[in-house]
Amino acid sequence: MATIILQEPFRAVFYTPFYAAIARGDFAQAGVEVSLVTVGEPDRAVGNLLSGAADLAWSGPMRVIRDHAQDPASPLVSFGAVVMGDPFLLVGRAPRPGFALRDLPGLSLGVVSEVPTPWWCLRHDLREAGIDAGAIRAVTGRTMAENAEAVLDGTLDVAQLFEPFATGVERRGGVVLHAQASRGPTSYTAFYATRDLLARKRAGMAGMVRGIAAMQHWLNAAPAAEVAATVAPFFEGMDRGVLEAAIARYLALGIWAATPRFPRTAFEVLQAAMLGAGAIARAPGFEACVDEAIVEEALA
Repeated sequence: MATIILQEPFRAVFYTPFYAAIARGDFAQAGVEVSLVTVGEPDRAVGNLLSGAADLAWSGPMRVIRDHAQDPASPLVSFGAVVMGDPFLLVGRAPRPGFALRDLPGLSLGVVSEVPTPWWCLRHDLREAGIDAGAIRAVTGRTMAENAEAVLDGTLDVAQLFEPFATGVERRGGVVLHAQASRGPTSYTAFYATRDLLARKRAGMAGMVRGIAAMQHWLNAAPAAEVAATVAPFFEGMDRGVLEAAIARYLALGIWAATPRFPRTAFEVLQAAMLGAGAIARAPGFEACVDEAIVEEALA
């Protein structure tokens, strides 16, 4: 059996497919023994891959895009689509009938500070809709937990949150106003590794793809309660009802990919959002950043 040291950036509900694959034994059934480590700071994962401290990570393809934009010889590569829809939501204190992004100018918006991608992507949506992001009173530098409380106490109009914060706000009387997933495919999470490790640990990497594919087949048909029960051990201390509601929302929004094949459109939307935000100076392109061969090999 192959052994893979797998890194997660932090614990999050939208990473449910990875936890489900571990809990269900999908990786083990595919011939891979997985050792899961949490790095806490997402950017540290790249250093661990380059140093050989880890074999594989999951995270936003934005890190691979950014690295290739800075260095065309970057050894990093993404593969295995998992989260291909935006998991972030705009949440308010009370209903705003007919709310749309055009209503954001003039409002105060608590922007996610923990990771940059949600704000890049929302600004992309605003540009596409011809809305001036500068007209929004963006509140930065606060955590999602802090922004959730600010919405509930009325000192912030709207907060950009992922689950379970959004469900937590709803349960205290707040309202989800907009799902960023409504824009369509956006590549939020996949595996990534160095090309060297992808070659040297080929059998194990292919097994990881097969494990994710088996999990995806199950996830597409499983009720939220079953999914929540499967991954609950990864979320100790979280109310089971909140976890189930959060998973049900993400299932309904379709943020989780049906197969490990990486949709080019999802990649290109993220790359365009990064370019528009000034996060990268050039577009490295799908072929430079994504390895489709390992997925096709694994699923053959």
